[in-house]
Amino acid sequence: MPSLNPYESPLGYRKAKHLLRRACFNYSKTTIDYFATLTPEDAVNELSNEPVLFWEHPYDPVVNSETGVPDGFWMHTENTTPENFTTGHFRKKAIISGWWWYNAQKQNSLKHKLVFFLHSCFTLSKHDGVPRSSYFYDYLRLLDFYAYDLKTLAKKITFDNSILYYLDNNTNNKNNPNENYAREFLELFTILKGEQIGEGNYTTYTESDVQNAAKVFSGIKNKPLRDNLDPDSQIPMGYVNTAQHDIQDKTFSEAFDNQTISGQSTQQGVIQEVDDFVEMIFSQQATAISYCRKLYRFYVKSEWDEEVEYDIIMPLSNQLIANNFNLLEVLETLLMSQHFYDEDSNDSSDQIIGSIVKSPIQLISETINLLDISFPNPEASANNPPDSFNDDLLNFKRFYYNFAYLSFFTSTALRPFSPDTVAGYPAMYQSPSFDRNWFTSNTIIGRYKLIECFITGQNRINNTVANIRIQFDSVEYVENSGNFSAVNNAITLVQEIADLIYCESINSSRVNYFVSILTDGLEAYYWSSAWTDYLQTGNQVQVKTRLDSLFTGMLNAAEFQLM
Repeated sequence: MPSLNPYESPLGYRKAKHLLRRACFNYSKTTIDYFATLTPEDAVNELSNEPVLFWEHPYDPVVNSETGVPDGFWMHTENTTPENFTTGHFRKKAIISGWWWYNAQKQNSLKHKLVFFLHSCFTLSKHDGVPRSSYFYDYLRLLDFYAYDLKTLAKKITFDNSILYYLDNNTNNKNNPNENYAREFLELFTILKGEQIGEGNYTTYTESDVQNAAKVFSGIKNKPLRDNLDPDSQIPMGYVNTAQHDIQDKTFSEAFDNQTISGQSTQQGVIQEVDDFVEMIFSQQATAISYCRKLYRFYVKSEWDEEVEYDIIMPLSNQLIANNFNLLEVLETLLMSQHFYDEDSNDSSDQIIGSIVKSPIQLISETINLLDISFPNPEASANNPPDSFNDDLLNFKRFYYNFAYLSFFTSTALRPFSPDTVAGYPAMYQSPSFDRNWFTSNTIIGRYKLIECFITGQNRINNTVANIRIQFDSVEYVENSGNFSAVNNAITLVQEIADLIYCESINSSRVNYFVSILTDGLEAYYWSSAWTDYLQTGNQVQVKTRLDSLFTGMLNAAEFQLM
């Protein structure tokens, strides 16, 4: 039966790969080897360490047409309206997502992937509804700062400039209410809509609750001037226009025991109203259950049965409530459990390892890290003058923005932090396909051409054939990475590549299939001879052609699309 009891043995290679794939965006053979020696508790504790940013602040290296100089840290000064924020704002918001992704895929950290999970809970689309890149930057920092404190995040997100603008709370006034944010807060962000049991009654809340929530949020506006700082995080926030706030008491439905929130007329009083409202929502078991279901779908499996609901999700929701919505403790319990590692049942039908289709972010991050692909260093910071990094910064911009963002992510239906709707990415909520939405007839070309792009150093996805500023050297990799014990042995090489990149070891027929790709259909000893010739002559044409074909075949195989 499904069990949250801790798995206490050392992870070993297979389970270490599983944990790293599910918990973060970065892992390599060296990392796997190290984590294989750890127990789940020690491994998760290490992944939970607070990450230090490699790239301190986003930097736009593109020259501003008005000033003739790079825009640089265009929003770095906290208490002023960022200069040039309107110049290339689409590019700038994409560069901010590149800043987040660069740090995320560089570190073995639980927090980065958790931030993306929280984005799926408190969703916005930076392009469709966020006018200022500075707002989007602050939104990401807010998710990061309060990543482990779910209830506080729900309070703070209500004053986030991006959210306020995206969900129209700017137009929510006492005499002209706008219910959009209030509705999404209940229906998508927190308690979720239950079964409809009457007109306007969704079990967990009613239409009158939406109306009263909108009154709680009335008068909360975004603020371009970055001088209203969250006292804890020092992140710029929106403000309260008290003249536009509904000061009447708000009484909620039976779903909330007819609780009344007292109307307030001061800025601090409105903040207290929001606090009281969120406390009321989070006092409901349904809220904790909704988050634990999302956690399970994101980290474990998209579908589950009544046993998992009773034995895994319900206990996690109780733990979440008992620990005042400390998300880290609940996530640690899940990632240390027997259930997470397929150790609580002999039933192969409920297999968890290898059961999720990789998101495009996971796919590109894993490919880069597993193949040791290097790319331009964008790590300009206040202590590292950006002038000396202009070439690398520009090349990173060309790689991430021009290739990864505009080409790969666009073709695979996941522009980071820019879903098509406030509901988020279909792979995270849309039944019955869920994660299988990542792999469709519309996205398959982009996914399959990724490794080709890395091998050629050219964008082959949309046929622009532009230089993507990075390139995978297959010969250098197999010869010098230290990942393989016998490069000249075709069977051993294929087995070791498979063990590194796949969830499970492959059987002999699959080994033979990939060996045939490496040898172009000839006997296995052909590869030994070809590799010996390369070592003797230095002419790598023959072995590179074969290795490029092998890696293309193995990374485009179904086994690599799963995690």
